[in-house]
Amino acid sequence: MQEGVPVQQLKLIPKVDRVLEWEPVRKLIATHPRELVLRAVRSVLERLRSGARAGGLDDSAFQEPAVCLEVARELAQLSRPSLRRVINGSGIVIHTNLGRSILPEAARDALNTIAFSYSNLEFDLDAGVRGSRYSHVEALLCELTGAEAAIVVNNNAAAVLLALSSMAAGREAVVSRGELVEIGGSFRIPEVMRLSGVTLKEVGTTNRTHPKDYSGAVNEQTAVFLKVHCSNFAVLGFTAEVSAQELVALGAAAGVPVLADMGSGNLIDLSGRLPVPEPTVQDFVRAGVDVITFSGDKLLGGPQAGIIVGKKPFIEAMKKHQLLRALRMDKLTLASLEATLALYRDEMVALKEVPTLKMLTATLPELTARAKKVAGFLRRRTAQGISFKLSEGFSQAGGGTLPLLNLPSMLIEVAVEGLTPNEIESRLRKSEIPVIGRINKNAFLLDPRTLLDSDLPDLAKAISDLAG
Repeated sequence: MQEGVPVQQLKLIPKVDRVLEWEPVRKLIATHPRELVLRAVRSVLERLRSGARAGGLDDSAFQEPAVCLEVARELAQLSRPSLRRVINGSGIVIHTNLGRSILPEAARDALNTIAFSYSNLEFDLDAGVRGSRYSHVEALLCELTGAEAAIVVNNNAAAVLLALSSMAAGREAVVSRGELVEIGGSFRIPEVMRLSGVTLKEVGTTNRTHPKDYSGAVNEQTAVFLKVHCSNFAVLGFTAEVSAQELVALGAAAGVPVLADMGSGNLIDLSGRLPVPEPTVQDFVRAGVDVITFSGDKLLGGPQAGIIVGKKPFIEAMKKHQLLRALRMDKLTLASLEATLALYRDEMVALKEVPTLKMLTATLPELTARAKKVAGFLRRRTAQGISFKLSEGFSQAGGGTLPLLNLPSMLIEVAVEGLTPNEIESRLRKSEIPVIGRINKNAFLLDPRTLLDSDLPDLAKAISDLAG
């Protein structure tokens, strides 16, 4: 631009009061908080000011139609919820960054009922007295796992914290060095143990721990043997670990209870459906483990929760622990957890109705047929210049579960004329309903394993907009 043009354009920027009097903006004020509209106006005018100084704007950008349009766009951005729905085309089933497990439809019904009415959360309807919120899922958890008692808190880290605080505060917990895991967000089992007031006593080595390591560590301060299932990593090669059954036998001989952190919380024997083994909670109960903790939102496929099952004396002590109130679950989580757990009364129903299980156990032929169906749907609803090609690949469980599992899948490669895979990824991620895919070998890919039928119309729109 010519010298002096930025100064001239600065003079074209309308005053805030004037913009607020324009009819389109007055209509926005009628339907939105005035302070929010004012914030949008100021933000737009500041952008115009910056653009004018840089000399990169056309004079039309300062006129009423253009300014009002930008104010409306800015207001929509400011009004948009921070927590939003996204379309998961990454193929990572339990995607921690995308909210982990999708709840089954049964949980939707339960949430609609409990969220918008009063409930018997802590009221015993039979006796007419105050009841316990934990009773709504305890019997069901005992039925499914074979445990004597159960309690739930807000996540599995909290479950471990409560269990250790109740069982071993001020004393020692013996744990294998190979099981001192770090979970997402740099949270570490040793730090959780220290917060519970328990002294950590490491035994064995990173790759090999033997029964004699545990028995040799027992002294008058030993309160519990802790076993942590390596659900988010694997140690391969020259390895040895003490099984739950062996640890229970060692604990019985020494008079030391066993606490097991299972992490992902599997309630169904998935051998034959998945290529890598994963123990069930029932396996640990049958092994005689005194207390078992696990997550509600990983392999179980329910809401975020920390579930504790085990022998009644230990669970009853936790119910009376002062820490429990700080860790307790709310009514919505309890409602959705109860609805999810009820599906497990019939394993075939759970495999069909729990989205996490359905996605994880989908076969390659099923996914190939689905990929063809999705690609055909997208072709019919997207603009020219956008192409879809199928290629074999892999999905992952995610969420700190089944680290060695690569699930064969049939992927959909999306190509757009004039856009690189990175540009496709960026623009889809920033679309009105964000689409999350992945890039591999210079191609943008969508995995039908994690795409929902309800996603497809919005996915087609987001992809079609790429050609605009």
